[in-house]
Amino acid sequence: MYNVTKMFEDMYYIGASDRRLALFENVYPLNNGVSYNSYLITDEQTILFDTVDYSVSRVFMENIACVLGDRPLDLIVINHMEPDHCTSLGLVLDKYPNAKIYGTMQVKNMILQFHGTDVSDRFTAVKDGDTLSTGRHTFHFVTAPMVHWPEAMVTWDETEKLLFSADAFGMFGALSGNLYADESKLWSEELFEARRYYTNIAGRYGMNVQALLKKAQALEIKMLCPLHGPVIRKDLGYYIDLYDKWSRYEPEEESVVIFYGSIYGGTENAAAVLAAKLSDRGVRNIRMYDVSKTHFSYLVAEAFRCSKLVFAAPTKDAALFPPMELLLTEIRHKGLANRTVALIENGTWGPLSGKLMAAYFEGLKEIRLIEEKVTLKSAMTEANLAAVEKLAEELS
Repeated sequence: MYNVTKMFEDMYYIGASDRRLALFENVYPLNNGVSYNSYLITDEQTILFDTVDYSVSRVFMENIACVLGDRPLDLIVINHMEPDHCTSLGLVLDKYPNAKIYGTMQVKNMILQFHGTDVSDRFTAVKDGDTLSTGRHTFHFVTAPMVHWPEAMVTWDETEKLLFSADAFGMFGALSGNLYADESKLWSEELFEARRYYTNIAGRYGMNVQALLKKAQALEIKMLCPLHGPVIRKDLGYYIDLYDKWSRYEPEEESVVIFYGSIYGGTENAAAVLAAKLSDRGVRNIRMYDVSKTHFSYLVAEAFRCSKLVFAAPTKDAALFPPMELLLTEIRHKGLANRTVALIENGTWGPLSGKLMAAYFEGLKEIRLIEEKVTLKSAMTEANLAAVEKLAEELS
């Protein structure tokens, strides 16, 4: 049975949510599934904006048929060719063989790669500034390479002043009837899921996101229609400001987050003592995370949120504690910048973890690495307590 939402007289939301999916991209945990968004406009020519993951393809195809009725599907715009949006594209191409396809040049090759279908005879490659009219609507194409794939673009509807924003402004989480962010407050009340989505999916590509935001400044935008999460039609400045901060690697909050790994509790104790000393000095909203128990995607998001980061880890097999190694690899890969970083190391006979952790921050921009790290040998001592006190002073 179809499930569509009428957004305007001739525009419909025809996407669907998957609440059964446990891991997005088989990596990132989902607490409440994810939505796959698609939009269909029934102008003089009918036009479909993106498709969905195969897991929800049945309801998606029913939604298309419901909205179109006896009309053909004339045009398909592919803003993003990643499989979570395009594994059902093959079904659409089979059912509507006369539909013309629009996308950046890379899209044509990706359709062949993913679906084995040569669409050369009905594909139009678009570039910045190209337009397409379907009657009442005029669409402008804006390329967005590496936000977060090379073929990505966004499409601006001049008529309704809305932006089909591809993966930009998306978030984890299924939709529950309320299509708009102001109806469900998903973005504001579950901001951590929007932040976690951005930082892990597009966090590496801050410069590219900045380039897209600059292009978008020239457009009058009244609504953001992403490929995941709710549609945004109010307080757009709030959301755009967050994307601006995240993509410039500017902390949201002046506070401290402590990431620790601990084998027998000694390192955890040092991290807890530091947190207490920071609190004594008036630092608020301190967060502590056990890197062995918390998925790295949440930790990466927290590193983007806070201005000061503490990493505390033991040495294991003359190497770095593996869960900490994974977190630091991800943080370095994202190119995090503009942070103060402090280190606590531990090693019963050969503490090396401080040196190993410090290496991950070499070459990252505007990272202030506090030179004096705290070094434990198995457990806290009075000397360590003084060093932790001094570190708290540096961080507060």
